[in-house]
Amino acid sequence: MSRTILLWGVVLVVLATAGFGGWIFSLPPATAAKAPPVPQAETDAVTAALRPSGRERPLIAVIGINDATETTDYVMPAGILRRANVADVVMLATGPGPVQLYPALEVEPDMTVAEFDAAHSEGADYVIVPAMSRDDDPAALAWIRSQAEKGSRIIGVCAGAKVVAAAGLLDGKRATTHWYYLRELLKRSPTTRYVANRRVVADGNVATTTGISASMPMTLTLIEAIAGRPKADAVAQDLGLGQWDLRHASDAFKVTRPFAATVLTNRIALWNHEELGIRLRSGMDEVSLALVADAWSRTYRSMVTTLADTAPSVLTANGIRIVPDRVTKDWPEGRYVTMFPDQRPATALDRSLEAIAARYGEPTTDVVAMQLEYPRAR
Repeated sequence: MSRTILLWGVVLVVLATAGFGGWIFSLPPATAAKAPPVPQAETDAVTAALRPSGRERPLIAVIGINDATETTDYVMPAGILRRANVADVVMLATGPGPVQLYPALEVEPDMTVAEFDAAHSEGADYVIVPAMSRDDDPAALAWIRSQAEKGSRIIGVCAGAKVVAAAGLLDGKRATTHWYYLRELLKRSPTTRYVANRRVVADGNVATTTGISASMPMTLTLIEAIAGRPKADAVAQDLGLGQWDLRHASDAFKVTRPFAATVLTNRIALWNHEELGIRLRSGMDEVSLALVADAWSRTYRSMVTTLADTAPSVLTANGIRIVPDRVTKDWPEGRYVTMFPDQRPATALDRSLEAIAARYGEPTTDVVAMQLEYPRAR
């Protein structure tokens, strides 16, 4: 998702309607709502809707456009599914060359959508659609429609729901999306029925999720549908999630004045901006990498640059090829971002948010969590 579209526009709207006064900096943040429980029958229905009906070992395609696809939406489902080893997972791009992720990382896909079609004319069992810089990419929309026509289950992650809607696959269906893009989705697909307080919503052969961090419970739900709850729980434990389900407190995620004020303050303080480095290592955990790089690149104070000793790419633990931004052994010691290698991925995200709070303060950390639509523990 474009950070400029998502947040800078919000700041301008708030300032235009409220005026640029000191009062905007003194209002408290919105109070987090408590997530209501999800009836077991509804959870079972979502799992049933995602249950495979084709190959014994499902084929899952994760599609991205080359110029800007959301970091965590693209990397995390592939990394977790390969970690679980319950399906064959292929990372695709609409065209040749690497996929530039947003707000950080660059990935070499396994193949293009054209190459996938040539190798798998019958289509994928599942297609995962991340958020993209635009929801009208002709190649992406045509391919997603063609996969749906072949019987693929389509899963729109975060603002990827807008892409699914643009493909005409949400008309008349229940759905959710990233909190900021809900109105835009409903404007594009007026007959879509929004479901609040759910991280994952399934209707027929289409599923959608709330914001960026929902790709983790979504992927676990898909693993449960494919291989059963015990397998999903084992993967969740490996990821560092003690509990996971479909519940979500939708009212906790909205534009607030402190949110807009923090974005504005951080954005205009150019003298405080810094470039932080992550050293890529062969065999590193790609889920932790995506979460940590994504979080640190959403502060409006910092951007993450990936570093490697050699080119052209570094292979992660589960076979994702990360293209380094810089090939160098030199980097200032005080400007490294830790990956918390001794922590599990979900815990690494929490530790990163704590580190962001220590470096930039709690308001900036709240801005990051709001963008990730992450129910941050306090």
